[in-house]
Amino acid sequence: MDIKQLKFLIALDQTRHFGQAAALCHVTQPTLSMRLRNLEDELELTLVKRGQRFEGFTEAGERILAWARTLMAAHDGLNAEAANCRGQVVGSLRLGSVPLASFNPMALLLPLRKQHPGLQFQLSSLSSEQIIDGLSRNQLDLGICYLDQVDTSYFEIIELGVTCMGLLHDTRHFQFDGPLHWDALAGIPLGLPSQGMHYRQSLDLSLRSRGLTPNTVLESDSTFQLIQAIACGLCCAVMPLEFGLEDLGEHLSILPLTDARIRGQVGLVMRRSEPRSVIAEQCFAQAQKLFAA
Repeated sequence: MDIKQLKFLIALDQTRHFGQAAALCHVTQPTLSMRLRNLEDELELTLVKRGQRFEGFTEAGERILAWARTLMAAHDGLNAEAANCRGQVVGSLRLGSVPLASFNPMALLLPLRKQHPGLQFQLSSLSSEQIIDGLSRNQLDLGICYLDQVDTSYFEIIELGVTCMGLLHDTRHFQFDGPLHWDALAGIPLGLPSQGMHYRQSLDLSLRSRGLTPNTVLESDSTFQLIQAIACGLCCAVMPLEFGLEDLGEHLSILPLTDARIRGQVGLVMRRSEPRSVIAEQCFAQAQKLFAA
């Protein structure tokens, strides 16, 4: 058994596709398949359900996969610790972030990258529940999520503020005088995040409490698709302030909505217990200095 076999197994879990996993690991698909079969032979277990395509992991495979993640985290932590002893912060920071909040993750990643040019990032768009689970399973180093479900006895947090909302629109298609009140939304075609998302639930609650029924023309779980719809004039959208969305195009503008905010703080979260990577600790400590300033 070697570390590459574990990387191949984790890549297969990430992509759920043999060819894509091979590409992610910069090897050919036959090489990846052969090395995984060698791992199965060595462990005397069938780990992967195979047909004409990847069909998932066996029960034993899921259990071995959990250990593979732990061993890879320890391997990465060892390299990061060695770099730290040399006065460097290198490696990959695994960051999960809720898709819509009044905090732009680039406000954290950019200063970290400037201070540590050897640092790389894996940024995933996840729900708060998925982020907490990922931190607990050591699949993430840090998370940016809503804090109402975070148990501070298990996680360290840095509060990043409350999410306030505004109306994002394209000035080529819509013109408004702001700031706006909720009643101004009546009749405006809106693109909304998909139901079930934390942000959408808070938005629906705000609308219902004011007796408003939105003119919904589009729902999507993709911020990019919502922005595409706004840019072509299909709709406007109630989106977070301070998220950097208006910087994505010269015609995009966001006007604050009066008394529009999501209950619950957004925060940067790190698990308290080991194993905890040196990269996570270093980046969390620098985030404390950054946001304190």
